[in-house]
Amino acid sequence: MVKKQKSGKKGQKIEGRKEKRLNEEEELKHLRARIEAYDPKVDEANLQQFSDLPITKNTLRGLKDSAFVSLTDIQRKTIPIALQGYDLMGTARTGSGKTLAFLIPVVETLLKNDITEFDGLAALIVSPTRELAVQIFEVLTKIGKYNSFSAGLVTGGKDVQYEKERISRMNILVGTPGRISQHLNESVGMETSNLQILVLDEADRCLDMGFRKQIDNIVKHLPPTRQTLLFSATTTDSVQDLARLSLTNPKRIGTSSDNDVSAIPESLDQYYVKIPLNEKLDVLWSFIKSHLKSKILVFFSSSKQVQYAYETFRTLQPGISLLKLYGRHKQTSRLETTMKFSQAQHVCLFATDIVARGLDFPAIDWVIQMDCPEDVATYVHRVGRSARFGRQGKSLLMLLPSEVEFLKRLEQYKIAPKLMNIKEKSKKSIRPQLQSLCFKDPIIKNLGQRAFIAYFKSIYIQKDKDVFKVDELPVEAYAASLGLPGAPKIKIKGGESSKEKKNESRKLRELTKADIDGEVKEEKGKVRTKYDRMFDRKNQTILSDHYLNMTNSKANNKGDDDEEEDFMSIKRQDHDLRDDNLPDLSLPVSKRQAKKALSKKATLTSKGNPTKLKFDDDGVAHPLYELEDEEDFNKAGDAKAQQQQFVEKERELMKVTDLADKEVERQKRQEKKRKRKEVEKRIREEDERGDEEGYYDDDDNEVPDLERDMEVIPKASNKSTWFKDDEPDHKKPKTNNYVEIEEPETLEDLESLAAKLIGS
Repeated sequence: MVKKQKSGKKGQKIEGRKEKRLNEEEELKHLRARIEAYDPKVDEANLQQFSDLPITKNTLRGLKDSAFVSLTDIQRKTIPIALQGYDLMGTARTGSGKTLAFLIPVVETLLKNDITEFDGLAALIVSPTRELAVQIFEVLTKIGKYNSFSAGLVTGGKDVQYEKERISRMNILVGTPGRISQHLNESVGMETSNLQILVLDEADRCLDMGFRKQIDNIVKHLPPTRQTLLFSATTTDSVQDLARLSLTNPKRIGTSSDNDVSAIPESLDQYYVKIPLNEKLDVLWSFIKSHLKSKILVFFSSSKQVQYAYETFRTLQPGISLLKLYGRHKQTSRLETTMKFSQAQHVCLFATDIVARGLDFPAIDWVIQMDCPEDVATYVHRVGRSARFGRQGKSLLMLLPSEVEFLKRLEQYKIAPKLMNIKEKSKKSIRPQLQSLCFKDPIIKNLGQRAFIAYFKSIYIQKDKDVFKVDELPVEAYAASLGLPGAPKIKIKGGESSKEKKNESRKLRELTKADIDGEVKEEKGKVRTKYDRMFDRKNQTILSDHYLNMTNSKANNKGDDDEEEDFMSIKRQDHDLRDDNLPDLSLPVSKRQAKKALSKKATLTSKGNPTKLKFDDDGVAHPLYELEDEEDFNKAGDAKAQQQQFVEKERELMKVTDLADKEVERQKRQEKKRKRKEVEKRIREEDERGDEEGYYDDDDNEVPDLERDMEVIPKASNKSTWFKDDEPDHKKPKTNNYVEIEEPETLEDLESLAAKLIGS
């Protein structure tokens, strides 16, 4: 009877699995037919809710549990076409729901292609910032929780080795361009041959932040047969170039002309004020004091300004919670700040443009731009943090008198903010308090100086010189408004290439710097070492006066006439010395010469050091490296032509060798992946066989279960100790030879226990 019951349960499980599999295949077959028959001109008007889309029941359950019901305009236009397998270039205003517009096709594409958790990487989502990548990953886990895919998040600031050990088991990978590019170059388990879909979210922002090289590297590693979805809030020339390189015959959805006003939410009220540079902090303080029951997001152009404003305002205590967020924060701190700002009701966040793209902060009342944005696209993204999904919101732009030209840039895009007048009686100056803070606290003063320099640098590197005029800025007045006693000296390095330099690999930069400092350069016929460069520095004023008197002959000659000369000064005189009588005691001036002087083999080269010979077929000896005669060389043609011919020949050989190396590397990765899958499959089969056939042998006889039939001895609790006993019978347990005694907690208990044991 037991055998029949077991066999019946096993059969029911198998039948249940077969039935479930058939139902899933039937559902996918029906959905494929709906997707192929979809016509945007006819069926688009009928799509109002997610339940109207040709997507699976598990995805609909995830959407419903996350309270996603109605479709937005961009979702209605893009999701059905993306499900058909076309490459897509989508452009829509901020807050329109672009995240779901590409996450739903990602999940459905993997289901349609029968991707399982053992098939490796099938979808790759690239996001410009860590915060946006975390937000995308959270939405993905919500809508895809009823599917069996494995998803991973890789961003900067996390343990690379931890990610490398687990990245081979991911079906969907969300990350930032730098970290994904690093894994493609370094991680053995990052196999992309089975990739089905690539998503580039906020592509314009990725390019603006200097990630062009990383994105090109990512695209080169991916198979050309993939589907690519590119989403952006604005369409620029750089985005068009990226689309031409990464997309194949794309469908352009929601792409608006440059004069379309749809990029700005309709429920957003836009304002601007004309204000001198030295009054900006006063106006910001007065604004925050008059809006204590609001949720405010304040944008600065640099992280140094964010730090200074946060530290000073926090000390002055405006009466509202203050937060700060910028790129050089640690990853844990950035996520914690993002979470706090999302959950808070009345709060003010000082931030840079790192939060200007894609992030969905709920119910922001005011977006304040302390500094003029670099272009219209940045303005659109900043104000787009408010008035999302039809909610009401307001924005305020602070412009200097020299930056009013930016209003004409906005008019070209039909964006017309209203002028806001600030009453003088409502403004309160905090300049005395800032001066007091800078006087008392050197740290605040240092932050103010760095904020001053960072602001001028941000204006200097802007491309639009008609708007950003660094020469017209009030230097002294702005320094006084920050509480500084005077304007710091400004030394600007870098320029427009600073964004790419900021996002390059730090390890690579350190190695390059070490190579440059360590190598010996030869300039103008003179060998220069790092010590020569050290003594040629211009800031020699740090040396003591007596050392300057020793090294500066002019000062010493002049000092002969002075009555009060330094007693440590040295009168140098020229002596006639014969060079032939002096030995050469000069030290080597370079590493190459030092190595030659210390190497026995190198010193023998000038004294007849023996060389290797080779013998031809006739037995004639020739040098190992024999030079060609000049006449034969001239007969072969021009030297440059021969050089070019040699280079081309070597280049072709390198291409062949490179292809062979890549093929060998690819075979190694595939072999490693195959072995890993065999091990996982063997383990999975053993587990299934143990669950279904564990109690029967080959003759259908029941095998005893040792763990089931064995008597399990209970474990001792934390407050008890087990002893072998010869205790009285009334203390002995009935089932075994052990007795449970409470663990002694005090010295008296321990003495009592010892007496009992000795007495027994």
